[in-house]
Amino acid sequence: MDFLVKKFVKNSDRVQDPAVRTSYGVLVSIVGILCNVLLFAAKLGIGIFMHSIAVMADAFNNLSDAASSVISFVGVKMASKPADDEHPFGHGRMEYIAAFIVAFLVIQVGFSFFKSSIVKLQNPEDITFELIPFLILVLSVGVKFWMAHFNRRLGKRIDSKVMLATAADSMGDVITTSATIVSILICAFAGVNIDAVAGLVVSLVVMWSGVSIVKDTLEPLIGEAVDPKLYQAITELVESYDGIVGTHDLIVHNYGPNKSMATIHAEVPRDVDIEESHEIIDRIERDAAKKLGIFLVIHMDPLAVEDEAILAVRGEVEEILWLIDESLSFHDFRMVHGKKQVNLIFDVVVPHSYTQENRERLVHKIKTAMHKKDSRYQCVITVDQSFVADAKTE
Repeated sequence: MDFLVKKFVKNSDRVQDPAVRTSYGVLVSIVGILCNVLLFAAKLGIGIFMHSIAVMADAFNNLSDAASSVISFVGVKMASKPADDEHPFGHGRMEYIAAFIVAFLVIQVGFSFFKSSIVKLQNPEDITFELIPFLILVLSVGVKFWMAHFNRRLGKRIDSKVMLATAADSMGDVITTSATIVSILICAFAGVNIDAVAGLVVSLVVMWSGVSIVKDTLEPLIGEAVDPKLYQAITELVESYDGIVGTHDLIVHNYGPNKSMATIHAEVPRDVDIEESHEIIDRIERDAAKKLGIFLVIHMDPLAVEDEAILAVRGEVEEILWLIDESLSFHDFRMVHGKKQVNLIFDVVVPHSYTQENRERLVHKIKTAMHKKDSRYQCVITVDQSFVADAKTE
């Protein structure tokens, strides 16, 4: 594996470089095409010779994998195209679309052999056992296992969903071919022909593999929540600078592997000169591009950090939210004094499980609780949601 990478991928350690990522993708695609075509030819010959629908189903599954590798190759090349006037964020999502097409090819092959297995179940044929063809099947399991490891390792290295999906598909092939081998052994030594049943199992596993790939590739296309690790990396970077009190409302838009745009609200002391805070924000945005490879846009929120009266009321709001639901948080807190009332303006972050009725009930509880503390308090509350996967915004 390392030999292939060193031989065909220049500057292989620079995985953030689009040209290097493309080289990885091309290498994996070519290896996939060659291995799967060889496996298809070998298994098809064995399946015809042994009259085994399970082996032939497995063979055409390998052919679909070869076609998938071709599509992946095209997708990787198209994804590497630079940004243009019509696509200012580049063409990185073409890699996801390629994986999506691959998934449907896998599902179609599985469904075709599901129907063939049903026919074979109704009209079974005897299976001929021969040692050499059988050993070739065993060898193919080893090849597919290596391919799964190859794709998974390189896919994690460059964060490629296409490679990780291909790795999962290869592991599915390991399972299906193993099931075929077991059915041949049972037929040869126990005299029980379960070839059609094994064919059904193989086809179902193939279809499930395709559905899993669809799920993995649809998520970034639809718009998935921010990964908690990325959320932590961005917030820690922003909050590490002097002059930044806290952060909230982080949103990340994915435009392909290693191609993301993010926006975040950064809280700054309101008594600091605005030009000084703006200079800090500009520096963070530049450093985020260098260190994280993310185009980050930061919105400044002024925060009272020395006004004891405001901090005291903020603490009261925090206590009430904690008593209602520990998963709640709030931000953008402001106090506006009027002649007869004090407006408390802030956003409350709720879990996605909250219905509209839950939200309305929550707002009512907060307003009632704060009004009991001081009849002048009038809460102006905006209910918000976190954009982070399985994590709560602090």
